[in-house]
Amino acid sequence: AVLLLTAGLCSLQVEADQVKFGALCSGNPGNNRRGCDRKYGCGNYGASRDNGRRTHWGLDIVCKDGATVFAPFDVQVKGKSIPYKKNNPINNGIILHGEGLCFKVFYVKPVKFTGTLKKGEKLGTMLPMQTVYPGITSHVHVQMCNKKIDPTQYF
Repeated sequence: AVLLLTAGLCSLQVEADQVKFGALCSGNPGNNRRGCDRKYGCGNYGASRDNGRRTHWGLDIVCKDGATVFAPFDVQVKGKSIPYKKNNPINNGIILHGEGLCFKVFYVKPVKFTGTLKKGEKLGTMLPMQTVYPGITSHVHVQMCNKKIDPTQYF
């Protein structure tokens, strides 16, 4: 029974390894990642925040304020997810399931919080990041529902 369970888990991982995100933002068809900003740190998974007091649990994909955000593949929209405890103009996001993955996309005003979207359909609009973090490279934040999983492998 243990061998069968292990084989099943391994086959799920193989399928997940084959998943790649389609374009997330208009103007960034290659899903270019945010690098490092002097004031705000880096956009890679695992980057340090607040002098090591926090960890960045997602991957930042460059997206201009006001840009259209697309479904990266066929997805089920599972609800709202907000990144901050304190409200601000970019405190919005969405939970999505698709291709065997559960993930969140932050800093987006979604077109809906339930239902389905096909790959390339409008998921929402990038919120005004520059009003909250002036000078940062504007971006959407992609985070797996299990934040201990690095989303970089899917880009």
